[in-house]
Amino acid sequence: MTAAALEARDLAKTFVAKKGPLGVFGRHEVKAVDGVSFAVPKGKTFCLVGESGCGKTTIGRMAVRLLTPTGGSIAVEGEDISRLSGEALRQKRRRVQMVFQDPFASLNQRFSAAEIVAEPLVNFAIGDAAARQRRVASLFDQVGLPRAFLSRLPHNMSGGQRQRLGIARALAAEPAIIVADEAVAALDVSIRSQILNLLNDVQRETGVAYLFISHDLSVVRFLADEVGVMYLGAIVERAPAETLFAAPIHPYTRALIASIPVAHPRQRRGRVMLEGEVPSAAALPSGCRFRTRCPHATDICTRQPPPLEEVRPGQFAACHHAAALAAGDASKDEDNKGRIT
Repeated sequence: MTAAALEARDLAKTFVAKKGPLGVFGRHEVKAVDGVSFAVPKGKTFCLVGESGCGKTTIGRMAVRLLTPTGGSIAVEGEDISRLSGEALRQKRRRVQMVFQDPFASLNQRFSAAEIVAEPLVNFAIGDAAARQRRVASLFDQVGLPRAFLSRLPHNMSGGQRQRLGIARALAAEPAIIVADEAVAALDVSIRSQILNLLNDVQRETGVAYLFISHDLSVVRFLADEVGVMYLGAIVERAPAETLFAAPIHPYTRALIASIPVAHPRQRRGRVMLEGEVPSAAALPSGCRFRTRCPHATDICTRQPPPLEEVRPGQFAACHHAAALAAGDASKDEDNKGRIT
């Protein structure tokens, strides 16, 4: 059995923050990521979704070792990168690359487009000068950039063109997985769809895997093979994308999906209202971290954190009432048989 392109096991990241000016009131811990596990198979897309501050970007940064985990492990093709350092880590980074939300800020403004894409080839000593030139030209063709742009500087390109350039750069060293952190969030809707189609095309052509991080469920629905829904540093539901959007279990997932806009004026989606504010990661609620906003919370939710358990085949949820919620969906389906809705 081949190793996954990326696998996280009980992954954790705790930051130590200072209280008050100059830390005069001491320090406290912030659990940005708390016991997260998932796998991204080769050639597939795993999406992490959730509100701002849920920890999904922290996971992306640990995946490329911009941050070091404080617990658990994160492995690229079976090798735990949290244990690597020096040249071993540098070489492993060839297999995991990143596409950022802001392509302008992530590209060297003094380099031409060709130099930007060739940089990983130079860093990892891949090919000679002529081979690199051919590879760069081929990557421009692959991502839909005219070869006339080879000498162009990033500030003379549009946002969509710069993101294509960032994708070409990420592909240059032939990685096993690309971490894409809100990679289309800064783009216009029409350009966003072009980039998403490009990512799908590139995956079919190269077999690269994606860890795609987003707050936009419409984007996630289009791109994902599997989805992990995060809340306050933990995955509260994980399932194949088709299953998750058709029959979500966790109350938080249901609220997120209910908030997706419906294009047709005559269609209506039931609203799931969440009350209250998201608690601070520095002072997590006792028991279930979602209970302060959950319409189904009971006494057990205050006392015990719910484990992430398989409720339906391939669908996991961290909720004490997951079985009852899933059974309620089944009874609704039975009641609706033979009805036109």
